[in-house]
Amino acid sequence: MTERRSILSGSTFEEQIGYARAVVDGDRVHVSGTTGFDYATMTISEDVVAQAEQCLHNIGAALAEAECTFADVVRVRYLLPDRADFEPCWPVLRRVFGGVRPAATMLVCGLSDPRMKIEIEVDARRPAA
Repeated sequence: MTERRSILSGSTFEEQIGYARAVVDGDRVHVSGTTGFDYATMTISEDVVAQAEQCLHNIGAALAEAECTFADVVRVRYLLPDRADFEPCWPVLRRVFGGVRPAATMLVCGLSDPRMKIEIEVDARRPAA
């Protein structure tokens, strides 16, 4: 039977909406769309680059709990309400994903809270044991 387990971050959104930050399903790890909230304090910066950094921090924590790193990411999706906010985030994104080169998509769409300027979702494959 394939291992399946949920990873929770402590975000109040997970409880209110009914989802997990990530799901480990065998060797695959699916990290939910992750915003720039600091989940310990449920605060968020007004700056999109700071939000991108916090998104990656939150995703990194979920990947670590799933026994992965950013090097294991195979797919990334960037969701932003304002396309002009994407390019300022490129240096941060390149620092994390530039050596990995996962498949990527950027979508312009509304997010659930007007304070959110970026949401990032990733899929990874866990290394063989």
